[in-house]
Amino acid sequence: MSLDILTFGCRLNAFESEVMRGHAEAAGLGDAVIVNTCAVTAEAERQARQAIRRAHRADPAAKIIVTGCAAQIDPAAWSSIEGVARVLGNAEKLTPEAWRSEAPVLVADIMQLRQTAAHLIEGFGTRARAFIEVQQGCDHRCTFCIIPYGRGPSRSIPLGAVVEQVRTLVANGYNEVVLTGVDLTSYGADLPGAPKLGQLCRRLLAAVPDLPRLRLSSIDPAEIDDDLWRLLESEPRLMPHLHLSVQAGSDLILKRMKRRHLRHHVIEAAARARALRPDIALGADLIAGFPTETEAHFAETLALVDDAGLDYLHVFPFSARKGTPAARIPALPMAERRARAARLREAGARRAEARFRAMTGTTVTALAETETAGHTETFAPIRFSVPVTPGALVTARITGADATGVTAGAE
Repeated sequence: MSLDILTFGCRLNAFESEVMRGHAEAAGLGDAVIVNTCAVTAEAERQARQAIRRAHRADPAAKIIVTGCAAQIDPAAWSSIEGVARVLGNAEKLTPEAWRSEAPVLVADIMQLRQTAAHLIEGFGTRARAFIEVQQGCDHRCTFCIIPYGRGPSRSIPLGAVVEQVRTLVANGYNEVVLTGVDLTSYGADLPGAPKLGQLCRRLLAAVPDLPRLRLSSIDPAEIDDDLWRLLESEPRLMPHLHLSVQAGSDLILKRMKRRHLRHHVIEAAARARALRPDIALGADLIAGFPTETEAHFAETLALVDDAGLDYLHVFPFSARKGTPAARIPALPMAERRARAARLREAGARRAEARFRAMTGTTVTALAETETAGHTETFAPIRFSVPVTPGALVTARITGADATGVTAGAE
């Protein structure tokens, strides 16, 4: 009897898949496939549907359980797919009771939630890097985004529970932890005293001195608090790598997206980060071809890659999500959206390669994720010339670089 989990989308889903694994195993679930879906784009949903059909063809007797954001938003659509035995909502999937139930659809109104329970997990299987949930949901309403309706309102995990989880993972051999959430910089607003993300990081690092590396998932460039800036400057265990939720480089498009920042906020945040931590690498999420985006608007986004010095890009052609304001605006032709996305990816690849080549001759400490590959402090992909131990921190000298990363020999 086997239990397979197919995870789509964000790092938060990766954490939640491990929580589900524990609940499903405790409930004695076997010969089953759990599909943890994402609703960010139509492509993410298509891939999940394809995976369900493939799993059903491979083992028609296996029980297929679908959950995640896409299932939360439209449970009827997912329960109707051939082979799907059950659909669980995003709240239900994290409760042991749901895994003992036989109800074909178990999806409550997630917008009514006001708290998020902490979940203690022992590890992440073969993953060398641990993802820890510290925040859930989102109170903002970007016009293109459906995720608040899949995740509910913003809720935070108290510091004590985060510390307990990280201590457990460090004791189990994890050398790097990534703090994750739907809207990470909104952390703490619902907790007593309203602590911010920077305070969480500072107190976590103090409480778990044996944690070698702390990394953050995507953050809003206009909501980085003073504590976090100070840590970036003074704390070597906070990795020199920020991934910014940018989405566009045109003020008009950002306003139509209902974002919390403007173009100058991104440039200012990037400049401040480099002044505090000169070796820092900056990533960004960008959407190409948002409705009403002209070539001039797109040119501003393309220029922002160099103006802000964005090294690693996650680029998505605009994907209309039913129920969002942006879906009601006439969309640009898909061919144009894809063409603009390709131009952004080319700009990102150029900057990334330049960064990798500039690392030649330097010494780094990398987290080994397999015997031959991992990531450096700045999240540059690294290939080792000799086998290393997965999960270990490896000090290595960079001997070469190309468009895909750097090459090194262990010291």
